[in-house]
Amino acid sequence: MDVQLTPPAFVQSSTGPGGMPPEAPMPMPAQDLRYKPWRESGHLISAAVLYARFILISVTIGVTTYGVYQMLQVVRFASMTFLQGTMIFFFAISLGWIAFAAGSVLAGAAKRREPILSDKSGVGASLTALVMPIYNEDPARTAAGLQAMGEALQHLDVHHGFEIVILSDSTNADSWIRETLAVARLRGALRTIMPVWYRRRWLNIARKSGNVEDFVLRWGGRYDHMIVLDADSLIEAPTLHRLVLAMRADPRLGILQTAPQLIGAKTFFARLQQFASCVYGPVITHGLAAWSGDSGNYWGHNAIIRVRAFAQYCGLPKLQGRKPFGGFVLSHDFVEAALMRRGGWKVRLTAEYGGSWEESPPTLIDIAVRDRRWAQGNLQHMKIIGSAGLRFISRMHLGVGIMSYLSSPLWLVMIGIGFALAVQSRLIRPEYFSHDFQLFPTWPRFDVTLMMALFWFSMVVLLIPKMIGLIRALLSRSIRRGAGGVIGVAAGVLLEAVLSALYAPILMIVQSRHVLEVFMGRDSGWKPQRRDSGGTSWADAWHFHRRHMALSCVTAVIVYFISPPLLAWVSPALLGLFLAVPLSRLSGSEGLGKFLSRFGLLRTPEEADTPALVKRREELERISEALPSDGLRYLARHREARDAHINENLPRPADPRGQPDPHVFTAAQKLADARSLDEALQWLTPTERVEVAGVTRFLNQLALLPDSAQPSSSI
Repeated sequence: MDVQLTPPAFVQSSTGPGGMPPEAPMPMPAQDLRYKPWRESGHLISAAVLYARFILISVTIGVTTYGVYQMLQVVRFASMTFLQGTMIFFFAISLGWIAFAAGSVLAGAAKRREPILSDKSGVGASLTALVMPIYNEDPARTAAGLQAMGEALQHLDVHHGFEIVILSDSTNADSWIRETLAVARLRGALRTIMPVWYRRRWLNIARKSGNVEDFVLRWGGRYDHMIVLDADSLIEAPTLHRLVLAMRADPRLGILQTAPQLIGAKTFFARLQQFASCVYGPVITHGLAAWSGDSGNYWGHNAIIRVRAFAQYCGLPKLQGRKPFGGFVLSHDFVEAALMRRGGWKVRLTAEYGGSWEESPPTLIDIAVRDRRWAQGNLQHMKIIGSAGLRFISRMHLGVGIMSYLSSPLWLVMIGIGFALAVQSRLIRPEYFSHDFQLFPTWPRFDVTLMMALFWFSMVVLLIPKMIGLIRALLSRSIRRGAGGVIGVAAGVLLEAVLSALYAPILMIVQSRHVLEVFMGRDSGWKPQRRDSGGTSWADAWHFHRRHMALSCVTAVIVYFISPPLLAWVSPALLGLFLAVPLSRLSGSEGLGKFLSRFGLLRTPEEADTPALVKRREELERISEALPSDGLRYLARHREARDAHINENLPRPADPRGQPDPHVFTAAQKLADARSLDEALQWLTPTERVEVAGVTRFLNQLALLPDSAQPSSSI
């Protein structure tokens, strides 16, 4: 049974097309990746940034060189086999990757804090759009977050310099109609504070980047800056204000990216990610900010962008070739940052501004689904990293993104080579006299003591970011107070390390499969991200992870028959795979998350003392009237809502001459044949429902139909 609602009060009337302001076009040409644009001569790099880069390079090269040298001592270099040489090659890449992460964190530890602008004057002289692209999201929650931010800006008395712009790419008719209803209520709530604009695209070209590009092309000239938000983003009013002040203070600043923290986690896995973000995130962010300098990165949300510079230099080209490497750029944010920097604008990452939040996917499977799209987007950067004119640091950011997904198959290959070496030593008899007239035998060499020392050295390098994060957390009064004191922080870090070690082999296999699928030419598609805490059923966990369990069992049996001591070495990785199904099932458990929280484990300061902005969003979401599950039925029976939906949306674009949309014709015929509203809604396909929701005459036809067909009289 559908929810019966009171039609909202539609109080804001737009002065432009649909629900948007008058168009203010701004050209946004697609950039030629083969052409290096002219830019002003670069400014000098600060001594602090050079020092951070020196630490990063020294640690990365030093640790990798030492590790490879010691690895060469484990085996005799002169008699090294092909498998041993391959093993050392992949070991060098893997060790260099973890050494780079350690060096980045150490560089950030030496970074001095930046001054925070706090002047409240003059923001009204500029206009900033709070831009939220959405795709089949829960509009009640997104509207609650935007309303909370709008009210907070009013309390700070800087709201006159902001406008809210919601950019929809939703492809579901019911989601679209719920968005219209939610936006109408949001406009009513903020009618005395700031304008609220809404636009849904009919053609979802280039996904999120195309959504934002369409906004800049048609309305970009109206705004000085835009703060891009995700559907789950929240930014405190003082932080929004400081972002605008920073742009006004530095006319060459193109993008300023905040460091969003995870918040609002309920499930066990989301709480694990949230705790790790709280403890380790700041030291990682400080490191990135330290060596990036003015060549920072952009993460696609919770950042402020100078619209004029974005339009001039960040138009994305369509890559040559077939998907997944060709076509539209998926992970657009890294590329936009690189192009912005190529054009001579500064791109900075600030680790000092707090009050910037996002949410984590609730389960292990949700992480895996999201990572499939991210893997394709980051690997697509292999076609972009060599573009003309990019700064070296921008290429490093692209390379880090690529390596973040290639590292999993590289680790898997290295483990496989180690397994092959074990099989070789077990089944192949060594050749003691490899040369004619050799007087003394060549004894096989494998220094176990040195190998153990090298293993523990690698573990120390791997844990450096966690150790520095732990030290910082213990020195922070707010984290200690919110995470259960010194014991709570230390116990949480230990628990997170153990659980991460169990989840790591699962994610390694999942990401390796993603990389393989990308190289096989399989496209990820575009699926909406689940943001609620729906959990994972045993059936879903078994369906997704049964191969992981089978792989661990088969590998354990083979390794046992080859070498029982080797089984002890690989058992930590095999244990995580063997427990993949229960670990995935527990990842979505809210009960386990609450249980750990009661003992002060995996807690964060925001959980102990919820920020006012988060409280306000939760309150607004709780008291908001439910939105209809069947949007077309609701519009058919509520004329005011129907008229507002028609008036506050851009009209459907006309079909090209000679290419009529067949869904329009089939929808029209079904509506003409239907004798009741129930019958019409039952006949319409999802695509036809969208067409009906966007055409006035179709909606009016629905409104004229009775709820159910009258019984026909028998003859």
